Amino acid sequence: MENLQSATTLHNGVKMPWFGLGVFKVQDGDEVVQSVKAALKAGYKSIDTAAVYKNEEGVGQAIKDAGVPREELFITTKVWNSDQGYESAIQAFETSLEKLGLDYIDLYLIHWPVKGKYKETWKALETLYKEKKVRAIGVSNFHTHHLDDLLQDAEIKPMVNQVELHPLLNQSELREFCKKQEIQIEAWSPLAQGELLENAALKEIAEKYSKSVAQVILRWDLQNEIVTIPKSVKEHRIIENADIFDFELLPEDMDKIIGLNENRRVGPDPDNFDF
Repeated sequence: MENLQSATTLHNGVKMPWFGLGVFKVQDGDEVVQSVKAALKAGYKSIDTAAVYKNEEGVGQAIKDAGVPREELFITTKVWNSDQGYESAIQAFETSLEKLGLDYIDLYLIHWPVKGKYKETWKALETLYKEKKVRAIGVSNFHTHHLDDLLQDAEIKPMVNQVELHPLLNQSELREFCKKQEIQIEAWSPLAQGELLENAALKEIAEKYSKSVAQVILRWDLQNEIVTIPKSVKEHRIIENADIFDFELLPEDMDKIIGLNENRRVGPDPDNFDF
C-alpha cells in the first residue's frame, strides 16, 4: 500500500485500488464533474457511483474530460432496489453504462439485499460478468446471513461486499466471514459522515502522527485491508484524504481505534431498510 495505484487482488484476479473517491450525495453536473476531475488529477484511479446517486453522467463526463486512459481506471456503479430482478437489472446496467459513456464497468454491485429479489439480481450480474461487460461483481450492504443465502445458489462468488464501516461500526464478524470467503470488504461512509472528526481519542492519535483525524481513520482502513472510498467535493480535502501512504499506525493505536466500536450506524440497517 504505497500510493493511490496500490491495489488488492480480488478472487478472480482483477486488481482493485485500495483507495478511491465516493460520490454519494454529490450533485450531478458541475459539482460531480469537478470533484471527480480533482480526484483523477490527484492520482486517484477508483471512482464509486450508483444509479440512485443520479450523477453517473457527470462521472462519465469527468472521466472523458480528464483524459486518463480507461484501462488505468476502476469504475464502480450499483443496481438500485427498484431495478432488482433478472431482466430489470440487465436493463439497469445498460442504462448505467450509457450514462457513464463507457464500454464496460469494473465493478457492478447489488446496492441493497432486497428480500426475494437479490438472488435473481445476482443471476443477472453473473450473466453480465460472463459476457465480460463487467470485470468484477459484488454486493453492498449484505449481512453475513444474506451472503450465506446468496452463496447457496450462486455460480460465482461475490468479489466485493461494500458496507457501512468505520471505527464506531467496525464490522469485525462480517469482515472475518468475508475474509474466509475471499470476498473483499469495502467501507462506505468511512468517516461516519464526519461524525468522527471531533472524536477526542482520534484527535490524540492524529496529533501523535501530525495527521488529520480523517487521515488516521483512512489509514486504519488500509491497515485492516479494507478498501475505502471517502467522499469529498473540495479539492484540498480530496488531496488531503489521500495523503496516507507516508505513515503507519502502531499496533497500540490500531487497538485504541478498535476499542471505539459501538456497533453504531449512521446509515440504515440492511435488515430494516425501507426498500
